[in-house]
Amino acid sequence: MTMCSRNFALSLALIIALVPLAAVALPHHSVAKRSSFFEIDCKGQFNKQIFYRLDRICEDCYSLFREPQILSFCKKQCFTTDYFRGCIDALQLTDEIETLKPYIKVLNGADPNTL
Repeated sequence: MTMCSRNFALSLALIIALVPLAAVALPHHSVAKRSSFFEIDCKGQFNKQIFYRLDRICEDCYSLFREPQILSFCKKQCFTTDYFRGCIDALQLTDEIETLKPYIKVLNGADPNTL
């Protein structure tokens, strides 16, 4: 295992381990997420589970690169920018794109082929 892939694996394991802790530590998280839904120009139906899944991709991408702009650019225009696609690529989630497109359609109320 190369040093880079070992660091990536360790980072990913740490993220997975800390996700449940973050949910417990942030009791008002769902209210913030719902307001974030409107702040990023989502005009479709708010679905908490779908929103959390797409939002988690942006959060994980931010954790990987530690650039504050990535977090906002990834979420911008309701997860339809090239930054969101870049995060999918960086997190090696390209095999999930077809699953994610309908999710984006629900939240965005737009064509899911925008990815």
